[in-house]
Amino acid sequence: MSSAPSMTHGQPSVAQLEALLAEQAALRRVATLVAADPDPRRLFDTVCEEVGCVLGVESANVLRYEDDGTQTVVGAWAASGAPWFPGGENVPIDGETVSGKMRRSGTPQRVDDYAGVRGQLVKRLGEVGIRSAVGAPVKVAGRIWGGIVASSGRTHAFPEGAENRLADFAELLTAALANVDAREQLAASRARIVEAGYEERRRLGRDLHDGAQQELVSALISLKTAQRRWDEAPEEARELVEAALEQMQAGIRDLRELAAGIHPSVLTDRGLGAALETLAGRSPLPVELDEVPTDRLPAPVEATAYFVVAEALTNAAKHARASHVRVGVRVVDGAATVELRDDGAGGADGAAGTGLRGLTDRVSALGGRLEVESPPGGGTAVRAHLPFGEPGQHTRAG
Repeated sequence: MSSAPSMTHGQPSVAQLEALLAEQAALRRVATLVAADPDPRRLFDTVCEEVGCVLGVESANVLRYEDDGTQTVVGAWAASGAPWFPGGENVPIDGETVSGKMRRSGTPQRVDDYAGVRGQLVKRLGEVGIRSAVGAPVKVAGRIWGGIVASSGRTHAFPEGAENRLADFAELLTAALANVDAREQLAASRARIVEAGYEERRRLGRDLHDGAQQELVSALISLKTAQRRWDEAPEEARELVEAALEQMQAGIRDLRELAAGIHPSVLTDRGLGAALETLAGRSPLPVELDEVPTDRLPAPVEATAYFVVAEALTNAAKHARASHVRVGVRVVDGAATVELRDDGAGGADGAAGTGLRGLTDRVSALGGRLEVESPPGGGTAVRAHLPFGEPGQHTRAG
């Protein structure tokens, strides 16, 4: 927790106790609002108002850092006539302003007098009348999202530790934004899964039309022609029948390959270990199979593990310039961990490629997680952690 208002001679005064109680009450109100999942703008403005009233500052803002090196004011409050930045304004970030120092350090910061600071933002601060400020950063998903900044039209306006007292409000914003971020990530993942389903159906339609369907239609035409020619030219008819048989066999092969891409029969019939052996045998790269489960796992887990390995092997062969791949699946305490390592060029980005992103969504749908380690020149390691229940719940393969 952040530091409380300072005490006099080691004992709090009545005024100090009242200030502490007011601050705790404000934090409870913000926490209650966060739990109600409010509109972000309402939350940001409310936090600014609570900060302003409890800490006795002239104005407060919630800032969001942008990827282009600027920041956007997403929440604002000011006492009547006080200098302030209105919500929605986009402004630059200068290194020695409070927002610039927070972004660089990730810790609460203060500037007691902007007179000696230079930069575009400082000029803008001077135009609206801001002379000093304190702030605390807000972090989401391990990165600095933005911060809360309290400002004043006077220099040296804030008591010692004021920036640390802002940190408690920043922590509540962190919790709220983490919930928003998680919902957005989930919604994006679901949208990608739906789109992937549509794309897969379109791909299946194209493959059926261009492959098996064409072969079978050709076979049908050959058979109808042979039927008409059977009495007049039996030798030609037999040749047409033979051609039709070849076309039908080619169509059946296409259908088998298509079915294997949807869900390989060996996975259903014999389990994950046998399916991985088949994948390894078909791979253009040498594949070394380490530990694989002998017991059957839940069908969704087996299917996800299979496609993780299939996609990773494809990436290793196409992009990694690898010469060797190791694959293993460990089952411990109700979870399967699929791991694949290659000795290729590395540099794979799990967030950039549609293949790895699709695997991330597939793994996340089971409540698992996908990890990719791929330093340039150091090969690539892909790990999928797939929970499936309490130990011993999976059944032994027959």
